[in-house]
Amino acid sequence: MEYTAHSSGLAGLRVVAFESRRASELAELIRRYGGEPLVAPSMREVPLSENTAAFECVRRIESGDVDVVVLMTGVGVRALAEVVSGERLAAALRRAVLVARGPKPVAALRELGLQPEIVVPAPNTWHEVLTTLDAELPVGGKRVAVQEYGVSNAELIAALGARGAEVQRIPIYRWALPDDLDPLHAAIRALCKGRGDIALFTSGVQVYHLFQVANDLVARAGGTERLRAAFATVLIASIGPVCSEALREHGLSPDLEPDHSKMGPLVGEVARRGRELLEKKRRQA
Repeated sequence: MEYTAHSSGLAGLRVVAFESRRASELAELIRRYGGEPLVAPSMREVPLSENTAAFECVRRIESGDVDVVVLMTGVGVRALAEVVSGERLAAALRRAVLVARGPKPVAALRELGLQPEIVVPAPNTWHEVLTTLDAELPVGGKRVAVQEYGVSNAELIAALGARGAEVQRIPIYRWALPDDLDPLHAAIRALCKGRGDIALFTSGVQVYHLFQVANDLVARAGGTERLRAAFATVLIASIGPVCSEALREHGLSPDLEPDHSKMGPLVGEVARRGRELLEKKRRQA
């Protein structure tokens, strides 16, 4: 059975989510499926308007001092084009081998009149980046620039270095905690007190920030282990593989992940299967 936007698939269920930019839209979507939303924004985007690292990396690419550029996100490519101008970026990138992590960086490169030599296949995590490079472009002895996406991927950087690459990070934008932490505090308390049925994660950064804030908030009452234990009876829904990887890094196993990594399919899949999966998880807890 497929659920429409007015289905009651989430009726009576308390749904905790950590979306920021589309918080109102997500809350309304949960209500349309009959759920009770508790949306606690967990992040805000902070552009690096004075991005000296980006300018320096572009200068190195222009000088022929970078062999490979790994482009992790489309929004990061576009932000870099704003920092140094699209024409200058396109001219510089033509001097290196371009590796795109999935279709979104490919689309952003196309806007610059560029095509990547290598496209990393789904599910587009850093593991696929490494596997693809190992198969198609071993990086030993090469100078590799990695365009990051909000948080630095220490595992990817370390793995490239271990393969003999000289790695340079390009931090294009970063994520900060929201100015108002009260909603996030309320969501953490609700989860720890058993007042949440389903948790929706639409970004890996949300996971990092949730545990960062939880560590500060409940440090004197069991620390993040208290929050982690609370998820034993909460259905954990992840928007996609990168987000799921962040959950696993924090000791949580996603119970549900939609076929399409978008907010609508995520909520729709939760409405369709969430109640059954939640009951099963609680029986096994």
